[in-house]
Amino acid sequence: MTAPTTDRAAVPAPQAHAAPDAAAATLTLAGALNLGLRHALEDDPAVLLLGEDIGTLGGVFRVTDGLQRDFGADRVMDTPLAEAGIVGVAVGLCYRGYRPVVEIQFDGFVYPAFDQLVAQVAKLRYRTRGKVAMPITVRIPYGGGIGAVEHHSESPEAYFTHTSGLRVVTCSHPQDAYTLLRQSIACDDPVIFLEPKRRYWTKAPVDPTLDAAPPMEAAAVVVEGTDVTLVTYGPLVATARDAAVAAADDGVSVEVIDLRSLSPMDLAAVEESVRRTGRLVITHEAQQHGGLGAEIAASITERCFEHLEAPPVRVTGFDVPYPPAKLEEHFLPGLDRILDGVDRVLGRPHSLTGWEG
Repeated sequence: MTAPTTDRAAVPAPQAHAAPDAAAATLTLAGALNLGLRHALEDDPAVLLLGEDIGTLGGVFRVTDGLQRDFGADRVMDTPLAEAGIVGVAVGLCYRGYRPVVEIQFDGFVYPAFDQLVAQVAKLRYRTRGKVAMPITVRIPYGGGIGAVEHHSESPEAYFTHTSGLRVVTCSHPQDAYTLLRQSIACDDPVIFLEPKRRYWTKAPVDPTLDAAPPMEAAAVVVEGTDVTLVTYGPLVATARDAAVAAADDGVSVEVIDLRSLSPMDLAAVEESVRRTGRLVITHEAQQHGGLGAEIAASITERCFEHLEAPPVRVTGFDVPYPPAKLEEHFLPGLDRILDGVDRVLGRPHSLTGWEG
């Protein structure tokens, strides 16, 4: 394989592409990811895709469908079933000037590559004082809600946000899937790119021009509100929006913030909201203990203590191994549990006490 001649010291920003026609503008989240990968491959000969069954099959979720046909097996490569090997090869490719995009087939399969990611990928740029970039994007379908078997529905984000040197981002809708993926591939830092698998079939318009794309580190206010700040990310953004609508019917104004970037985290956006609302609810699918909800609650308490009208509330998965598919709906935070969290910060009767306080 011949190394690319592109100067990796000055990587251009993702190129804007002409907007598709009206019929093609509405894409699923999986389709938006496919489009983002296609445009990255077109724009930069240093971009390569590696993963299990991503070529001939097009990936188990068909995110890479058609890419090997159009770009060849030298750029869209099927690999052995060996996650540590896949990431190790990606590290070597970075040394040769490439920008590998790695697919981990399911969230629970990332652990064999954990040593490579936290001991090598996260540290090599720092260890070499910036002489060696690690522009690896690691795509990981994550979360529950699809009725999968063991090791196929997990939320490993806290492991990676705790690792300095890794960026961690997650999309919640098709436009962000396209935009964040393009930005991640163009970034010289390694990026853990988390894809909420139960949202792969969500459809929405996608603008590939990137004209108004926010920075990849920026959170987004998806519903404005004045009474409670509800912070979430990835698969639960849609549920949080539904909770805001339901709360409005009860006279409560809920502001919903989609973090988008989990590391670094846009705490300034959360702080600004909490200073107005005085109340904070955080929800995520991952277990509560040691989760991102704890970090957000602690950080906002430090920053906004005088503004808080109630202690922050976390609505999360339970501290047990991910259950069988038939019990998923009890494990995953849903509309009722999130609204119960809203009642808690408002001092209303709720599930833990049944009385105000």
